Amino acid sequence: MSEEPIYQIDVDVSTNFIEEHSSEAENRYVFSYTITIKNTGNQAARLISRHWIITNADGQVQEVQGLGVVGEQPHLRPGEAFQYSSGSVLETPFGTMEGSYTLIADDKSEFKAPIPPFSLSVPHTLH
Repeated sequence: MSEEPIYQIDVDVSTNFIEEHSSEAENRYVFSYTITIKNTGNQAARLISRHWIITNADGQVQEVQGLGVVGEQPHLRPGEAFQYSSGSVLETPFGTMEGSYTLIADDKSEFKAPIPPFSLSVPHTLH
């Protein structure tokens, strides 16, 4: 008897405010983020696309969709991880990002991996 396929991707995020590229006078706040995507299931899968929902402190929402991440479509076997860094520019000193990755398992099943909400915040703007 074969084991039931488990499609499970864990997403971990760390963020950083990039002060030298930001300008409060121009309402330009630049953030970098590093994401680690780990296959914790039992099926190998390729990350095909991403969908981001970016919300600033004024409630303005921007959606970003595209193929892969940083120009790659990593293939992750069970237990493997892929890490990349990217960035976002907001018009407010605080905002959030969340979304999902679409993956295709080696058995041709398509599934989504949620990206839990995380904050982008200029230091000392949150208590």
